[in-house]
This record gives sequence, structure tokens and C-alpha cells, in this order.
Amino acid sequence: MQYLFSVIDDTTDEELRRTGSATPTEMAAIDVFNERLQADGHWVFAGGLASPSTATVIDNRGEAAIVTDGPFLESKEYLAGFWIIKAADLDTALRLAADGSKACNRRIEVRPFHGE
Repeated sequence: MQYLFSVIDDTTDEELRRTGSATPTEMAAIDVFNERLQADGHWVFAGGLASPSTATVIDNRGEAAIVTDGPFLESKEYLAGFWIIKAADLDTALRLAADGSKACNRRIEVRPFHGE
């Protein structure tokens, strides 16, 4: 099965929030975690996201597309990055997410993909 690990950030440090960056120590731990995911066959894809202020929301459900600058939801917490991993079961995914949370020093939401 594949799972989405959403990295939830609530950084109050304005520079880190603006750049969406982890500290050098966190980046080193994330690199080690990524290498482990790859070596153990769990890796599918991962990425860090820019600050929510860089977001654009497009709503084309009506007559014309409406384009709005900024995130779709104003919140002190935001999606800072993600991993897509493969795991045999939810228990394995949760163990990996706990390790990922420790590595990036942030909370992780775990969700399975539909149809798996």
C-alpha cells in the first residue's frame, strides 16, 4: 500500500516560515531518514514545500476560473512537505511516520491512498 505522510509545521520563526526551510540539523536527519526509506524499499517520492504565502488557489467550478493568491486556508499550521511511501500495512507506515516525525522535528499526518 502507499501512504501520504504530510509534514505539519507550526514554526513561529518568521525566517523559517518564509523560506519553508528546516534547520541544518533537521535537514541532515531528514537526509538520513530518506536514505533509509530508499534502502529499505519504502521510498516513492518526497518533497518540501515553499511557504504558504507562495500558494495560489484556482477554483474553476463555475462559469470562469477564479484565481486567488495565498493559501486556501489561513492557519498557524501549514503543510511544509510530504513523503509518499510504500508499506505492507498501516502498522509499518505508522512506525516509519514516527521516525520521520523525529527526523524532521514536526508532526506527521498519515493517510492511505484510495483503492489500495
